[in-house]
Amino acid sequence: MESTVKKNSNTENNTTIKTTKKTSKKMKKFLSYAAFVGPALLFFIVIQIIPFFMGVYYSFTSWNGVSSAVEWIGFDNYKQIFTNDPKYYDSFEFTTKFMFAAVVISNIIGFTFALILNAALKTKNVLRTVFFLPNVIGGLLLGFIWQFIFVRGFSAVGDLTNIDFFQLPWLGDASTAFWGIVIVFAWQISGYMMVIYIAALQGIDTSLIEAAKIDGASLYQMITKIIIPLILPAFTICFFLTISMAFKIFDLNLSLTGGGPFNSTQSVAINIYQEAFTYNNYGVGSTKAIIFFIIVAVFTTVQVMVTKRKEVEA
Repeated sequence: MESTVKKNSNTENNTTIKTTKKTSKKMKKFLSYAAFVGPALLFFIVIQIIPFFMGVYYSFTSWNGVSSAVEWIGFDNYKQIFTNDPKYYDSFEFTTKFMFAAVVISNIIGFTFALILNAALKTKNVLRTVFFLPNVIGGLLLGFIWQFIFVRGFSAVGDLTNIDFFQLPWLGDASTAFWGIVIVFAWQISGYMMVIYIAALQGIDTSLIEAAKIDGASLYQMITKIIIPLILPAFTICFFLTISMAFKIFDLNLSLTGGGPFNSTQSVAINIYQEAFTYNNYGVGSTKAIIFFIIVAVFTTVQVMVTKRKEVEA
């Protein structure tokens, strides 16, 4: 009897010790995860989540952004925007056109750079740095630099060469100002896209390319039939990034044209900024921001779904 009792007690002690060890291991894992993820999660909640829900709340109010009086007005702001705010629709039209042009041009340039620099060039590392460098420069600074180039630099070159391209009123006319912003955006962001495409290209099995060359495939056939289908996930990422960046353009637009001439190049972000902080209609500005968020979220979600389906088909 005594031996049986001792065995049972020893078994219980061993079980308790094992349970305690497992609990301590789980606690250590939790604390290590919390130490690494906790600060980032806290900042994300404070900087992103809380302001977002505050914006949703203020979109149903009439508030000037300064006074303590916040009046709940329900869906009046939404009704006003959908029925009587032509400037908001104009800014959406400009932003949508800009997005399509910027996405196509940026990805073509980035993919072309990636194809060139993926080859065995002696200067490829230097060129990668040079092409990526514009992405490091801040948008406002970049805009002011290109504003000087468009206004003073192009004018000086045009006077010397009499080439019509350099004599255009790049930031003074609606059509040329539009393409001026597209050029600067593509110049800034194409290097970033290039890096993603290079990473994808380096994952391709070189034996496939060599076999295609032996079979007599042209460069166009290798790009369209082999390379692009194999790196479609990279296109999904690049399209998502360029679409979201182009939709949310603010700093380049502000420093290059400020939305001019005559609001012809005013992006949605600038329209929201002016509504909230220039005209002191914080409630209406929040409403515009929420509508803008929903449209961008739907657009990017559809884009990812479509391109992911293409990946599966390929």
